[in-house]
Amino acid sequence: MSTTKIVEGVFAVNKPKSISSAQVLRDIQQSFNRSTLFAPWLEAEKARRLQESKNQRQRRRDKRIQVKLGHGGTLDPMATGVLIVGVGKGTKRLQDFLTCTKTYEATVLFGAATDTYDVLGKTLSKAPYAHLTREDVESALTKFRGSIKQRPPVYSALRMDGKRLYEYAREGKEVPREIQERPVTTESLELREWLPGGSHPYTWPSEEADKEEKSVARKVLHLGAATEDANNDLRRSNNPSGQEIPQGTKRQRDIEDEDDAEIGITPVPKRQEITPTPIMSGASQESGGLDTMTAPAARRRIPTEAQTILEKFPSVDKPPAAKLSMTVTSGFYVRSLCHDLGQEVGSLAIMSELTRTRQAGFEKGRNVLEYEDLCKAEDIWAPLLVQVLQNWQDKMDNEPQ
Repeated sequence: MSTTKIVEGVFAVNKPKSISSAQVLRDIQQSFNRSTLFAPWLEAEKARRLQESKNQRQRRRDKRIQVKLGHGGTLDPMATGVLIVGVGKGTKRLQDFLTCTKTYEATVLFGAATDTYDVLGKTLSKAPYAHLTREDVESALTKFRGSIKQRPPVYSALRMDGKRLYEYAREGKEVPREIQERPVTTESLELREWLPGGSHPYTWPSEEADKEEKSVARKVLHLGAATEDANNDLRRSNNPSGQEIPQGTKRQRDIEDEDDAEIGITPVPKRQEITPTPIMSGASQESGGLDTMTAPAARRRIPTEAQTILEKFPSVDKPPAAKLSMTVTSGFYVRSLCHDLGQEVGSLAIMSELTRTRQAGFEKGRNVLEYEDLCKAEDIWAPLLVQVLQNWQDKMDNEPQ
């Protein structure tokens, strides 16, 4: 696509699983750097740098001239969905997304707690889940609607005494003081689907925290009475057959500059070699769950979309899961919601999947570009990108000053 126009603005990309938000930007940047569409931008940037003073040039750490990109709210590697991207002067508008609402779809798996509040962490404790019903969860969700107080996870990028919380966690150290609850708003929160044990592929992590890690976690993560004794009781109560419980997903969690639902603006860092790791490989065997799935009446209660995988996951004694949809304000942690929901229903819970379906005016399936397309030939992605950027610019021009 030949053009002399400098292309800038804001667009959104559908981030795939098992890749960091920063890596998504690096990959897109490579496509833009070698394109005809962004050649005028690169020429203009080159000319601008020639006008810089010697001190300005010396202070610049990255001497390469590349298309300037940034994002308006990161997604963890395990998460998918809408990632807002600013290009050129569009990076200055990413602050506009600090106060916008976002819509998520998340899967909660009951019966276990991890240090990260999700399936990628180390298991800290387990709790009974055989008593849980769809009605229990729907009733508990009412507590989390509207204006609430929420405690961020210790595996988050928030700072305490100049140090990010996840750094304390990685070093096995207690945080200097209790992580305080923060006000957030849940505009909507619904249970989309109830998945009885044995009707889904979601699993607990296989790696368990050691005694020292568990000791620190109990002081920080507010796990209540979850102890080793409770874990032993769980094995007996949820697994009456006495069969060995298979292990699940290995720990593979990376923390980025911000968190799964915490807004931040991150320019593309200097290129570095990272190897994306398949994260959700635990869709195989798991432990815990429903007492029996052989009776016709029990099968009729299983959601239609789960019927096709019953034969693939026939084992009983597996924990139930729930699919949630929510619209929330900035600063909301979906992982914290999953963790708190587990305790509210008299069990424990972790987040197994997360998709951001909407952020501000960008919505998956409507005006969000596919990551795979942006990594293909320019004649595939350039016309789509130009249209999205033009639509965004038209919207900005029509907004009251």
